[in-house]
Amino acid sequence: MVVRDWLSSMLNDLMNCKKAGKKETAIMPVSNLMLAVLKILKNNDYIEDYKIEEDRFKIVLIKIKKINKCGAIKPRFFVKKNEFSKYIKRYLPARGFGIIIVSTNKGLMTHNEAMEQNIGGSLVAYCY
Repeated sequence: MVVRDWLSSMLNDLMNCKKAGKKETAIMPVSNLMLAVLKILKNNDYIEDYKIEEDRFKIVLIKIKKINKCGAIKPRFFVKKNEFSKYIKRYLPARGFGIIIVSTNKGLMTHNEAMEQNIGGSLVAYCY
């Protein structure tokens, strides 16, 4: 089976490891988008750490810390700077609980950072 969305596959793997009670997982193949999402998840304390191992292929080893649920947002909705509340209600269980990762012209960031900087973007993933 051909995987078409590697980010969605990575986030599903994180959820499967959490459900199985595992604390670590290995992800392959790796893209720059996936690494940027992992960096945001680490900065917000959803994963403990990740490291890249390069053998023949790039492999990312991820240590899970505290994830209740995470997933990719499809289709990738474009959100204006003042329309985040609609998507916060849809993807997060409560205000102030969890993050939505947004791709903006300034790079990937959380919805809170995008609202502070007063910019919109395309929704990529959510986590809480």
